[in-house]
Amino acid sequence: MPTRNLRFTSASGIELAARLDLPGNEPRAYAVFAHCFTCSKDSKAATFVSQALAARGIATLRFDFTGLGQSGGDFADSSFSANVADLIAAVRHLGAQFAPPQVLIGHSLGGAAVLAAAGQLPEVRAVATIGAPCDPAHVKHLFAAGHEAIGAQGEAVVDIGGRPFRIKRAFVDDLERHDAGASIGALRKALLVMHAPSDRTVSVDNAAEIFMRAKHPKSFVSLDDADHLLSRKQDAAYAAEVIAAWASRYLDPAAQGVAAAAPSAEEDPGVRATLSREASAGRFATDITAGRHGLRADEPTRLGGADTGPGPYELLLAALGACTAMTLRMYADQKKWPLEQVRVDLKHDKIHATDCAECETRDGRVDRIERVLHLEGALDAAQRARLVEMADKCPVHRTLHSEVLIRTREAQ
Repeated sequence: MPTRNLRFTSASGIELAARLDLPGNEPRAYAVFAHCFTCSKDSKAATFVSQALAARGIATLRFDFTGLGQSGGDFADSSFSANVADLIAAVRHLGAQFAPPQVLIGHSLGGAAVLAAAGQLPEVRAVATIGAPCDPAHVKHLFAAGHEAIGAQGEAVVDIGGRPFRIKRAFVDDLERHDAGASIGALRKALLVMHAPSDRTVSVDNAAEIFMRAKHPKSFVSLDDADHLLSRKQDAAYAAEVIAAWASRYLDPAAQGVAAAAPSAEEDPGVRATLSREASAGRFATDITAGRHGLRADEPTRLGGADTGPGPYELLLAALGACTAMTLRMYADQKKWPLEQVRVDLKHDKIHATDCAECETRDGRVDRIERVLHLEGALDAAQRARLVEMADKCPVHRTLHSEVLIRTREAQ
Protein backbone atom coordinates (compact mmCIF):
# COMPACT_ATOMS: atom_id res chain seq x y z
CA MET A 1 0.00 0.00 0.00
CA PRO A 2 1.34 3.52 -0.79
CA THR A 3 2.27 5.65 2.20
CA ARG A 4 2.49 9.43 2.18
CA ASN A 5 4.56 11.33 4.76
CA LEU A 6 2.84 14.40 6.20
CA ARG A 7 3.49 17.12 8.75
CA PHE A 8 1.01 19.34 10.54
CA THR A 9 0.99 21.80 13.42
CA SER A 10 -0.43 21.06 16.85
CA ALA A 11 -2.60 23.50 18.80
CA SER A 12 0.53 24.57 20.72
CA GLY A 13 2.43 25.30 17.50
CA ILE A 14 4.62 22.17 17.45
CA GLU A 15 5.24 20.38 14.16
CA LEU A 16 3.99 16.79 14.27
CA ALA A 17 5.00 13.98 11.91
CA ALA A 18 2.50 11.59 10.35
CA ARG A 19 2.07 8.89 7.73
CA LEU A 20 -1.06 8.40 5.65
CA ASP A 21 -1.50 4.80 4.50
CA LEU A 22 -3.58 4.78 1.31
CA PRO A 23 -5.50 2.11 -0.59
CA GLY A 24 -4.59 1.35 -4.16
CA ASN A 25 -7.83 2.98 -5.32
CA GLU A 26 -9.87 5.92 -4.04
CA PRO A 27 -10.50 5.53 -0.29
CA ARG A 28 -14.02 4.68 0.82
CA ALA A 29 -13.33 6.41 4.15
CA TYR A 30 -10.57 7.96 6.25
CA ALA A 31 -9.46 7.06 9.77
CA VAL A 32 -6.94 8.27 12.38
CA PHE A 33 -4.87 5.90 14.53
CA ALA A 34 -3.52 7.03 17.94
CA HIS A 35 -0.53 5.04 19.21
CA CYS A 36 0.27 3.75 22.70
CA PHE A 37 2.10 5.51 25.55
CA THR A 38 5.76 6.36 24.64
CA CYS A 39 5.35 4.47 21.32
CA SER A 40 5.29 6.05 17.86
CA LYS A 41 3.40 6.01 14.59
CA ASP A 42 5.82 3.32 13.43
CA SER A 43 5.09 0.86 16.22
CA LYS A 44 4.09 -2.58 15.00
CA ALA A 45 0.46 -2.11 16.04
CA ALA A 46 0.16 1.31 14.36
CA THR A 47 1.90 0.14 11.19
CA PHE A 48 0.19 -3.23 10.82
CA VAL A 49 -3.32 -2.01 11.62
CA SER A 50 -3.08 1.13 9.47
CA GLN A 51 -1.71 -0.73 6.45
CA ALA A 52 -4.27 -3.50 6.83
CA LEU A 53 -7.09 -0.94 6.98
CA ALA A 54 -5.70 0.75 3.87
CA ALA A 55 -5.75 -2.62 2.11
CA ARG A 56 -9.47 -2.74 2.93
CA GLY A 57 -10.15 0.70 1.45
CA ILE A 58 -9.86 2.86 4.59
CA ALA A 59 -7.05 5.44 4.32
CA THR A 60 -5.51 5.71 7.78
CA LEU A 61 -3.42 8.51 9.27
CA ARG A 62 -0.99 7.54 12.06
CA PHE A 63 1.03 10.27 13.74
CA ASP A 64 3.58 10.86 16.49
CA PHE A 65 2.37 12.65 19.62
CA THR A 66 4.42 15.64 20.82
CA GLY A 67 7.98 14.67 21.79
CA LEU A 68 7.79 11.16 20.34
CA GLY A 69 8.95 9.59 17.08
CA GLN A 70 9.73 12.24 14.48
CA SER A 71 7.49 14.94 15.97
CA GLY A 72 8.86 18.07 17.57
CA GLY A 73 8.54 19.18 21.16
CA ASP A 74 9.70 17.72 24.45
CA PHE A 75 7.91 14.68 25.87
CA ALA A 76 8.49 16.04 29.37
CA ASP A 77 6.30 19.05 28.56
CA SER A 78 3.46 16.97 27.13
CA SER A 79 0.40 15.62 28.93
CA PHE A 80 -2.64 13.48 28.30
CA SER A 81 -4.63 16.64 27.57
CA ALA A 82 -1.94 17.66 25.06
CA ASN A 83 -2.22 14.21 23.44
CA VAL A 84 -5.96 14.72 23.04
CA ALA A 85 -5.28 18.14 21.49
CA ASP A 86 -2.71 16.55 19.12
CA LEU A 87 -5.31 13.98 18.07
CA ILE A 88 -7.88 16.69 17.36
CA ALA A 89 -5.26 18.59 15.32
CA ALA A 90 -4.59 15.42 13.29
CA VAL A 91 -8.30 15.03 12.58
CA ARG A 92 -8.61 18.67 11.54
CA HIS A 93 -5.57 18.43 9.23
CA LEU A 94 -6.86 15.27 7.57
CA GLY A 95 -10.26 16.88 7.08
CA ALA A 96 -8.78 20.03 5.58
CA GLN A 97 -6.38 18.27 3.22
CA PHE A 98 -8.32 15.14 2.24
CA ALA A 99 -11.62 14.29 3.96
CA PRO A 100 -12.95 14.31 7.54
CA PRO A 101 -12.09 10.98 9.19
CA GLN A 102 -15.13 8.93 10.14
CA VAL A 103 -13.23 6.42 12.27
CA LEU A 104 -10.90 6.87 15.24
CA ILE A 105 -8.73 3.97 16.44
CA GLY A 106 -6.68 4.11 19.62
CA HIS A 107 -4.18 1.63 21.01
CA SER A 108 -3.54 1.49 24.78
CA LEU A 109 -3.34 5.10 26.09
CA GLY A 110 -4.13 6.18 22.53
CA GLY A 111 -7.46 4.40 23.08
CA ALA A 112 -8.14 6.56 26.11
CA ALA A 113 -7.24 9.60 23.99
CA VAL A 114 -9.73 8.75 21.22
CA LEU A 115 -12.46 8.19 23.83
CA ALA A 116 -11.74 11.64 25.26
CA ALA A 117 -11.50 13.38 21.89
CA ALA A 118 -14.37 11.77 19.96
CA GLY A 119 -17.08 13.78 21.70
CA GLN A 120 -15.50 16.97 20.32
CA LEU A 121 -15.44 15.64 16.76
CA PRO A 122 -18.87 15.52 15.11
CA GLU A 123 -17.41 14.15 11.88
CA VAL A 124 -16.34 10.95 13.63
CA ARG A 125 -18.98 8.23 13.43
CA ALA A 126 -17.17 5.21 14.90
CA VAL A 127 -14.51 4.68 17.59
CA ALA A 128 -12.42 1.55 18.15
CA THR A 129 -10.10 0.90 21.10
CA ILE A 130 -7.38 -1.77 21.32
CA GLY A 131 -6.07 -2.76 24.74
CA ALA A 132 -7.14 0.60 26.16
CA PRO A 133 -7.26 1.55 29.86
CA CYS A 134 -10.59 2.84 31.10
CA ASP A 135 -8.81 5.52 33.13
CA PRO A 136 -5.77 7.31 31.64
CA ALA A 137 -4.22 7.39 35.12
CA HIS A 138 -3.68 3.65 34.69
CA VAL A 139 -0.33 4.38 33.01
CA LYS A 140 1.09 5.69 36.31
CA HIS A 141 2.18 2.16 37.19
CA LEU A 142 4.68 2.30 34.30
CA PHE A 143 6.73 4.90 36.18
CA ALA A 144 5.93 3.82 39.75
CA ALA A 145 9.65 3.80 40.62
CA GLY A 146 9.74 7.57 40.14
CA HIS A 147 6.60 8.51 42.07
CA GLU A 148 8.49 9.54 45.20
CA ALA A 149 10.98 11.70 43.29
CA ILE A 150 8.20 13.27 41.21
CA GLY A 151 6.32 14.20 44.38
CA ALA A 152 9.41 15.59 46.13
CA GLN A 153 11.29 17.22 43.25
CA GLY A 154 8.54 17.85 40.73
CA GLU A 155 10.02 15.53 38.11
CA ALA A 156 12.04 12.37 37.62
CA VAL A 157 13.74 10.43 34.84
CA VAL A 158 12.20 6.97 34.67
CA ASP A 159 12.81 3.88 32.58
CA ILE A 160 9.89 2.87 30.35
CA GLY A 161 10.46 -0.01 27.96
CA GLY A 162 14.23 0.35 28.21
CA ARG A 163 14.30 4.08 27.42
CA PRO A 164 14.61 7.08 29.76
CA PHE A 165 11.70 9.52 29.93
CA ARG A 166 11.42 12.67 32.04
CA ILE A 167 8.06 12.75 33.82
CA LYS A 168 6.86 15.93 35.51
CA ARG A 169 4.31 16.34 38.29
CA ALA A 170 2.09 18.28 35.91
CA PHE A 171 1.85 15.17 33.72
CA VAL A 172 0.67 13.07 36.67
CA ASP A 173 -1.77 15.74 37.85
CA ASP A 174 -3.26 15.98 34.36
CA LEU A 175 -3.83 12.22 34.23
CA GLU A 176 -5.68 12.32 37.54
CA ARG A 177 -7.90 15.24 36.50
CA HIS A 178 -9.35 13.44 33.51
CA ASP A 179 -12.90 12.14 34.02
CA ALA A 180 -12.94 9.00 31.89
CA GLY A 181 -16.45 7.98 32.92
CA ALA A 182 -17.99 11.21 31.69
CA SER A 183 -16.22 11.00 28.31
CA ILE A 184 -17.27 7.40 27.69
CA GLY A 185 -20.84 7.88 28.86
CA ALA A 186 -21.30 10.94 26.63
CA LEU A 187 -19.59 9.43 23.59
CA ARG A 188 -22.73 8.81 21.49
CA LYS A 189 -20.71 7.16 18.71
CA ALA A 190 -20.57 3.55 17.60
CA LEU A 191 -17.95 1.91 19.83
CA LEU A 192 -15.86 -1.22 19.32
CA VAL A 193 -13.81 -2.42 22.30
CA MET A 194 -11.02 -4.89 21.47
CA HIS A 195 -8.91 -6.50 24.18
CA ALA A 196 -6.91 -9.65 24.83
CA PRO A 197 -8.05 -11.52 27.96
CA SER A 198 -4.42 -12.32 28.81
CA ASP A 199 -3.15 -8.72 28.39
CA ARG A 200 -0.58 -8.25 31.18
CA THR A 201 -0.06 -4.53 30.63
CA VAL A 202 -3.69 -3.37 30.70
CA SER A 203 -6.06 -5.85 32.33
CA VAL A 204 -9.12 -6.94 30.37
CA ASP A 205 -11.16 -5.56 33.31
CA ASN A 206 -10.59 -2.16 31.70
CA ALA A 207 -12.40 -3.31 28.57
CA ALA A 208 -15.34 -4.46 30.68
CA GLU A 209 -15.47 -1.09 32.44
CA ILE A 210 -15.38 0.84 29.14
CA PHE A 211 -18.09 -1.38 27.69
CA MET A 212 -20.36 -1.01 30.72
CA ARG A 213 -20.03 2.79 30.79
CA ALA A 214 -20.70 3.23 27.05
CA LYS A 215 -24.13 3.57 25.48
CA HIS A 216 -25.28 1.51 22.49
CA PRO A 217 -24.32 0.84 19.74
CA LYS A 218 -21.33 -0.91 21.28
CA SER A 219 -19.47 -4.15 20.57
CA PHE A 220 -16.71 -6.18 22.20
CA VAL A 221 -14.26 -8.46 20.38
CA SER A 222 -11.70 -10.64 22.12
CA LEU A 223 -8.15 -10.61 20.73
CA ASP A 224 -7.57 -14.02 22.30
CA ASP A 225 -3.84 -14.66 22.89
CA ALA A 226 -2.51 -11.44 21.34
CA ASP A 227 0.04 -9.48 23.40
CA HIS A 228 -0.56 -5.89 24.48
CA LEU A 229 1.64 -4.38 21.73
CA LEU A 230 0.01 -6.48 18.98
CA SER A 231 3.53 -7.42 17.93
CA ARG A 232 2.39 -10.36 15.79
CA LYS A 233 1.31 -9.21 12.37
CA GLN A 234 -1.54 -11.75 12.21
CA ASP A 235 -3.08 -10.30 15.39
CA ALA A 236 -2.95 -6.75 14.01
CA ALA A 237 -4.35 -7.94 10.67
CA TYR A 238 -7.23 -9.64 12.46
CA ALA A 239 -7.95 -6.47 14.46
CA ALA A 240 -7.90 -4.38 11.27
CA GLU A 241 -10.19 -6.78 9.43
CA VAL A 242 -12.71 -6.70 12.26
CA ILE A 243 -12.53 -2.88 12.51
CA ALA A 244 -13.02 -2.47 8.74
CA ALA A 245 -16.01 -4.82 8.66
CA TRP A 246 -17.57 -3.30 11.79
CA ALA A 247 -17.00 0.33 10.74
CA SER A 248 -18.55 -0.23 7.30
CA ARG A 249 -21.95 -0.33 8.99
CA TYR A 250 -21.51 3.23 10.21
CA LEU A 251 -19.66 4.93 7.34
CA ASP A 252 -21.30 7.69 5.35
CA PRO A 253 -20.77 6.74 1.67
CA ALA A 254 -21.49 10.33 0.64
CA ALA A 255 -18.42 11.64 2.50
CA GLN A 256 -15.89 11.82 -0.32
CA GLY A 257 -12.47 13.40 -0.05
CA VAL A 258 -9.80 14.52 -2.47
CA ALA A 259 -7.17 12.20 -3.84
CA ALA A 260 -3.82 12.15 -2.11
CA ALA A 261 -1.46 13.93 -4.48
CA ALA A 262 2.16 12.85 -4.71
CA PRO A 263 4.46 14.89 -2.46
CA SER A 264 6.70 17.51 -4.01
CA ALA A 265 10.47 17.39 -3.87
CA GLU A 266 10.38 20.06 -1.17
CA GLU A 267 8.21 17.90 1.07
CA ASP A 268 10.36 14.76 0.75
CA PRO A 269 13.95 15.53 -0.28
CA GLY A 270 15.53 12.21 -1.28
CA VAL A 271 15.76 9.30 1.17
CA ARG A 272 15.83 9.77 4.94
CA ALA A 273 16.92 7.19 7.52
CA THR A 274 16.08 7.89 11.17
CA LEU A 275 17.04 5.69 14.10
CA SER A 276 13.75 4.72 15.72
CA ARG A 277 12.82 6.24 19.07
CA GLU A 278 10.24 3.52 19.69
CA ALA A 279 11.12 1.66 22.90
CA SER A 280 10.00 -1.76 21.70
CA ALA A 281 11.95 -1.50 18.44
CA GLY A 282 15.36 -2.21 19.94
CA ARG A 283 18.75 -0.60 19.35
CA PHE A 284 19.07 -0.60 15.58
CA ALA A 285 15.59 -0.24 14.08
CA THR A 286 15.72 2.56 11.53
CA ASP A 287 12.73 4.19 9.83
CA ILE A 288 13.27 4.99 6.17
CA THR A 289 11.23 7.40 4.07
CA ALA A 290 11.63 7.57 0.31
CA GLY A 291 9.22 9.99 -1.31
CA ARG A 292 5.79 9.04 -0.02
CA HIS A 293 6.86 5.50 0.87
CA GLY A 294 8.06 4.23 4.22
CA LEU A 295 9.77 1.09 5.48
CA ARG A 296 11.88 -0.07 8.40
CA ALA A 297 15.39 -1.52 8.48
CA ASP A 298 16.88 -3.50 11.37
CA GLU A 299 19.51 -6.05 12.27
CA PRO A 300 18.71 -9.72 12.98
CA THR A 301 18.52 -10.85 16.59
CA ARG A 302 21.87 -12.65 16.32
CA LEU A 303 23.50 -9.24 15.76
CA GLY A 304 21.66 -7.52 18.59
CA GLY A 305 18.69 -6.20 16.61
CA ALA A 306 14.98 -6.92 16.94
CA ASP A 307 14.52 -8.19 13.34
CA THR A 308 11.69 -5.72 12.67
CA GLY A 309 12.81 -5.17 9.08
CA PRO A 310 15.42 -6.14 6.48
CA GLY A 311 19.07 -5.41 7.19
CA PRO A 312 21.16 -2.85 5.28
CA TYR A 313 22.74 -5.45 3.00
CA GLU A 314 19.33 -7.00 2.35
CA LEU A 315 18.11 -3.57 1.25
CA LEU A 316 21.15 -3.26 -1.00
CA LEU A 317 20.35 -6.62 -2.58
CA ALA A 318 16.71 -5.59 -2.88
CA ALA A 319 17.73 -2.46 -4.82
CA LEU A 320 19.87 -4.54 -7.18
CA GLY A 321 17.18 -7.18 -7.60
CA ALA A 322 14.42 -4.64 -8.29
CA CYS A 323 16.59 -2.75 -10.76
CA THR A 324 17.50 -6.00 -12.52
CA ALA A 325 13.88 -7.10 -12.87
CA MET A 326 12.79 -3.68 -14.16
CA THR A 327 15.64 -3.54 -16.66
CA LEU A 328 14.79 -6.96 -18.08
CA ARG A 329 11.11 -6.04 -18.31
CA MET A 330 11.86 -2.83 -20.22
CA TYR A 331 14.28 -4.57 -22.58
CA ALA A 332 11.92 -7.48 -23.28
CA ASP A 333 9.05 -5.06 -23.93
CA GLN A 334 11.17 -3.06 -26.38
CA LYS A 335 12.08 -6.26 -28.24
CA LYS A 336 8.51 -7.58 -27.97
CA TRP A 337 9.82 -10.80 -26.46
CA PRO A 338 7.40 -13.10 -24.57
CA LEU A 339 8.87 -12.52 -21.10
CA GLU A 340 6.02 -13.23 -18.68
CA GLN A 341 7.70 -13.04 -15.29
CA VAL A 342 11.10 -12.35 -13.71
CA ARG A 343 12.33 -13.46 -10.31
CA VAL A 344 15.77 -12.46 -9.08
CA ASP A 345 17.38 -14.34 -6.19
CA LEU A 346 20.37 -12.65 -4.58
CA LYS A 347 22.86 -13.57 -1.88
CA HIS A 348 25.73 -11.54 -0.40
CA ASP A 349 28.84 -12.77 1.38
CA LYS A 350 32.52 -11.95 1.77
CA ILE A 351 35.18 -14.25 0.38
CA HIS A 352 38.96 -14.32 0.50
CA ALA A 353 40.44 -12.39 -2.40
CA THR A 354 42.70 -15.35 -3.16
CA ASP A 355 39.59 -17.44 -3.88
CA CYS A 356 38.39 -15.01 -6.56
CA ALA A 357 40.20 -15.56 -9.85
CA GLU A 358 38.44 -12.68 -11.63
CA CYS A 359 38.98 -10.09 -8.86
CA GLU A 360 41.70 -7.40 -9.12
CA THR A 361 42.08 -7.30 -5.33
CA ARG A 362 44.56 -9.93 -4.15
CA ASP A 363 44.66 -9.32 -0.37
CA GLY A 364 42.00 -9.50 2.32
CA ARG A 365 38.35 -10.13 1.51
CA VAL A 366 36.04 -9.00 -1.27
CA ASP A 367 32.26 -8.71 -1.43
CA ARG A 368 30.52 -11.26 -3.62
CA ILE A 369 26.90 -11.04 -4.78
CA GLU A 370 25.36 -14.06 -6.42
CA ARG A 371 22.41 -13.24 -8.68
CA VAL A 372 20.20 -15.97 -10.10
CA LEU A 373 17.58 -15.10 -12.73
CA HIS A 374 14.34 -17.04 -13.11
CA LEU A 375 12.82 -16.15 -16.49
CA GLU A 376 9.33 -17.31 -17.37
CA GLY A 377 7.89 -17.23 -20.87
CA ALA A 378 8.29 -18.84 -24.30
CA LEU A 379 11.82 -17.48 -24.79
CA ASP A 380 14.38 -19.16 -27.02
CA ALA A 381 17.96 -19.83 -25.95
CA ALA A 382 19.33 -16.68 -27.63
CA GLN A 383 16.75 -14.45 -25.97
CA ARG A 384 17.49 -15.96 -22.56
CA ALA A 385 21.23 -15.48 -23.02
CA ARG A 386 20.73 -11.84 -24.03
CA LEU A 387 18.55 -11.17 -20.98
CA VAL A 388 21.25 -12.59 -18.73
CA GLU A 389 23.70 -10.17 -20.34
CA MET A 390 21.28 -7.26 -19.87
CA ALA A 391 21.16 -7.89 -16.11
CA ASP A 392 24.64 -6.35 -15.90
CA LYS A 393 23.32 -3.21 -17.64
CA CYS A 394 20.88 -2.22 -14.89
CA PRO A 395 21.77 1.21 -13.39
CA VAL A 396 22.25 -0.08 -9.84
CA HIS A 397 24.61 -2.80 -11.09
CA ARG A 398 26.62 -0.15 -12.92
CA THR A 399 26.72 2.05 -9.81
CA LEU A 400 28.07 -0.82 -7.72
CA HIS A 401 30.82 -1.39 -10.29
CA SER A 402 31.74 2.27 -10.80
CA GLU A 403 33.64 4.75 -8.65
CA VAL A 404 31.19 6.14 -6.08
CA LEU A 405 31.75 9.42 -4.24
CA ILE A 406 29.90 9.75 -0.92
CA ARG A 407 30.10 13.09 0.85
CA THR A 408 29.06 13.20 4.50
CA ARG A 409 28.42 16.32 6.57
CA GLU A 410 26.54 17.23 9.69
CA ALA A 411 23.29 19.12 9.23
CA GLN A 412 23.43 22.79 10.14
